[in-house]
Amino acid sequence: MTRPPLSSTSRIARRAGANRAAARMVPEETPVALSFAGTTHAVMMATPADFEDFALGFALTEGIVAAPDEIDTIAVEDAGPGVDIQIRLKDAANRRFEARRRRLAGPVGCGLCGIESIEEAMRAVADVGRSSLTLSADDIAGAARLLAEAQPLHAETGAVHAAGFYRPGRGIVAAREDVGRHNALDKLAGALAKAGIDGASGAVVVTSRVSVEMVQKTAAIGAGAIIAVSAPTALAIRMADEAGMTLVALVRGDEFDIFTHPERIRNGASQNVA
Repeated sequence: MTRPPLSSTSRIARRAGANRAAARMVPEETPVALSFAGTTHAVMMATPADFEDFALGFALTEGIVAAPDEIDTIAVEDAGPGVDIQIRLKDAANRRFEARRRRLAGPVGCGLCGIESIEEAMRAVADVGRSSLTLSADDIAGAARLLAEAQPLHAETGAVHAAGFYRPGRGIVAAREDVGRHNALDKLAGALAKAGIDGASGAVVVTSRVSVEMVQKTAAIGAGAIIAVSAPTALAIRMADEAGMTLVALVRGDEFDIFTHPERIRNGASQNVA
């Protein structure tokens, strides 16, 4: 099933004190249901692209499955105004899922909307402290710059987030875009899993702020570092520190702030972070 991720719309552009009619590309935003064993588990507003990556990545980063081989089938179905992704789990994984079933439904801007318990929202984060990844200051600047170059939808619309995976010496080896920052990261997680790329071998790079669920999902990928162009929340900083994750944010050219575990950044420990 194919749905265009972009559409052209008409507008009146105000430029140099004058109005003129013009066209502009804008991203599509589609309700995407993630259904397990025939029951809808989550409905997210998302860019209609990379559906299988989204399903696999969501299942992994939400702890529904521990590995891709616990999924039996993924089927993408047209549901009229939206898309229904039907995910069938293998028996053992399905039994675990049924035991912890919860309802998650919310707008794209809120990654934790609908979670029924505080314990679920604050679930333990994977420990990535043993990651041997190290990054230089040039790696940090280069990761953000290369991710900006790997965003074709954003280049046309200026209205989508991106998540990429940076490996020192290799650059951005995978990137995904979506109107939702959590969705972009889930799609990246799925792409990495499908390609067999070890999350411990690089850093997650995002165009958004770093909230707690972005740290949780990065840890689920197995990455020892997250790099962001925007700022983190206080809870995200505490959770990254607890997970042994290096959190770098507010990347602006060759300037950035290191909030946790600066030992992974060569020549970075002396950065003055307020």
